[in-house]
Amino acid sequence: MAKALEKYNDKNVLILGIPRGGAETAYYIAQQLHAELSLLIVRKLSYPQNPEYAFGAIAEDGTIYYNPYSKIDLSQEMIDAIEEEQQKEIDHRIEVFRKGYPLPDITNKTVIIADDGIATGATIFAAIKMCRKKKASKVVVAAPVASKSKEKELLKEADEVVILEKPATFLAVSEAYESFYNLTDEETAAFMEKWEKAKV
Repeated sequence: MAKALEKYNDKNVLILGIPRGGAETAYYIAQQLHAELSLLIVRKLSYPQNPEYAFGAIAEDGTIYYNPYSKIDLSQEMIDAIEEEQQKEIDHRIEVFRKGYPLPDITNKTVIIADDGIATGATIFAAIKMCRKKKASKVVVAAPVASKSKEKELLKEADEVVILEKPATFLAVSEAYESFYNLTDEETAAFMEKWEKAKV
């Protein structure tokens, strides 16, 4: 992944991992590119009866993305409750993963949003929207795997999209890995701790 992004080596870019899985991907990209690293906290907005099915996502500053292809079959009251619940989870994760520190300033910066793979893309779209709002000069999306159709969608919102594997049919990130499991909160936080120690 870092090889595919090598034109950004030593270019003062900011790598933003989407935890949990994107924390590991972002860590190694930042290491190879001699870049700055942080974690951008985004949460899916999912149907209560089907947590895997997201109708949108919310970024840590409250930026919301609704999937334009998904008819939201919920009352406004229910949507508000889901958003409020996920905002609380975001606040908790900022404490756990970034020790409560704010994101680095991204104004006029090139940011690379990194994840371990992109399936529905809801969290990535919310992250792009937030980076645009915060006046990033260039927004790049990087992931080892996503479908060709998802890449096309992302290219409408990001300045550049770097995907290594583009299977024709792709439903879950785990499909692309020989060995895949979800990182724990502790493992995710450990990448940031390792990063901070290496800087000292």
